[in-house]
Amino acid sequence: MFYATADGHPGLPHDPFKAIVAPRPIGWISTVDHTGMHNLAPYSFFNAICSKPPMVLFSSEGWKDTVAACAETGEFVVNLASFDLREQMNATSAPLPRDRSEFPHAGLTPAPCRLVRAPRVLEAAASLECRVLEIFSPKTLDGEEVAAQVVIGQVIGVHLAERCLVDGRFDMTRAGTIARCGYDDYLGLDGMFKMGRPKGA
Repeated sequence: MFYATADGHPGLPHDPFKAIVAPRPIGWISTVDHTGMHNLAPYSFFNAICSKPPMVLFSSEGWKDTVAACAETGEFVVNLASFDLREQMNATSAPLPRDRSEFPHAGLTPAPCRLVRAPRVLEAAASLECRVLEIFSPKTLDGEEVAAQVVIGQVIGVHLAERCLVDGRFDMTRAGTIARCGYDDYLGLDGMFKMGRPKGA
């Protein structure tokens, strides 16, 4: 079949776009705002874009608390989403009030970083300390800005769990890395699994 995206996705009950562009790494982003409030949220529009120097980006569909904190402080942390933390990661996508942190809500421990003020997830197998380089809204073919906010950061510090190092290499099988697919689907090292988002997410 074929359809023009301007017409929606006729004949299909759900948009297949996220299922086609999959699996996608999960940017589990932690921040702190100017009041000291910790925020933690997963973003499936995330990836590395450069290695020298290391850079990452994530895209938020709307100006959310994470983007606001990045704009205020110029910093964020990417925490590795893994199978053992899948339920906690999913819980952090719940739409909590801005004055309530996702860390205690999901039963996670905020740990201090070395080079940025934002906390990292203590339980995560790896965390990347980042400084913001750019925040911008992409434009459509018509030149109109969309609601999405793209945040690009340079990685300035890396935390690795010793249990995941084998002969000096980071072993993603020990870390249990997971990725986002379409609909309610995720991909783990042992195959696909499903996990519904919290209400309102």
